[in-house]
Amino acid sequence: MKNGKLGYAVVGLGVGMAHVSAAAKYDKCELVAVCDLIKEKRDKVLEAYPGTKAYLSFDGMLKDPEIDIISICLPSAMHAEYAVRAMEAGKHVLVEKPIDITVEAAMKIEEARVRTGMTAGVIHQNRNNAVMKPIKEAVDAGRLGKMVLATFAVKWYRDAHYYEGWHGTWSMDGGGSLMNQAVHTVDLMQWLMGDVVSVHSTMGIYNHDIETEDMTASVITFKSGAAATFVSTTCAYPGISTDIQLYGTGGTIEADADILKRWKLRDAEDEEEEEEDMLERYGGGNRIAEREDPTLVTGHASMVRNMVDAVLSGTDPQILPMEAIKSVRIVNAIYESAKTGKTIYFE
Repeated sequence: MKNGKLGYAVVGLGVGMAHVSAAAKYDKCELVAVCDLIKEKRDKVLEAYPGTKAYLSFDGMLKDPEIDIISICLPSAMHAEYAVRAMEAGKHVLVEKPIDITVEAAMKIEEARVRTGMTAGVIHQNRNNAVMKPIKEAVDAGRLGKMVLATFAVKWYRDAHYYEGWHGTWSMDGGGSLMNQAVHTVDLMQWLMGDVVSVHSTMGIYNHDIETEDMTASVITFKSGAAATFVSTTCAYPGISTDIQLYGTGGTIEADADILKRWKLRDAEDEEEEEEDMLERYGGGNRIAEREDPTLVTGHASMVRNMVDAVLSGTDPQILPMEAIKSVRIVNAIYESAKTGKTIYFE
């Protein structure tokens, strides 16, 4: 604790900068420290947030008694190792997506959570997009009727510079466009559609000099009987959309990431009026929704705040390790199917 608030730290100052900003702005915690191998990144934090401690050594940071929570924002294959070390040192952890690149590695985080009694949460902030709450409520309430089909398509772009480091490697990234960029949407898919029965996939490298892939295309079936297509790519210049489209016997909902595009549900008292209202509320995405509702928090800030609140209240964070493992299992099944040409069935 520091100044009566939970002490927050971040290791890894790439995407970790979003965690830094979120922790610095939340009144229930205080940004205490950061850790990164690159001096320029550490200096950038010190300039923006004077008084923050900057560590080169993770072991040194673990010894800091003012730190209660650490965000683990390192390359994906390092998540489990560093999260376990942090929990064994008495620190709570919030782990960036994916939780790790294999189920076996990710399970080490769950085992450490149980063994140490520390709190472990995982980042999948797209569940907190303003539009996702009403979509999830509509699905769970059966307003779409019997689910028939869904389309999930992450059509992004990354240039060659993006892949100059650990990205696009099997050993550190665990994959390409699917594991890194689209894993958020894989999480949304299983959250909305339920348990997966099978995947059949293809993948390839089309526009980058990488080990992994920059395009996947899959057909996925669910226990409900519904099916979905899932596409990921980092070749769609200049970065097009993230399609989330749900079709059932009772209606249709379509969104592009956080922006609602269509809302047609048969059970509405007035279909046109309800759609007009929903588009007015959520058609502008998170930015407009947050402007209309100042209490609404989205993005990484929503996950950091949830983690802090969970530690303070002694409750579970929004996404526990076992929930985050589901998307890693699906991603790896897609890769296995693409490599073998076989349909992969889930038990």
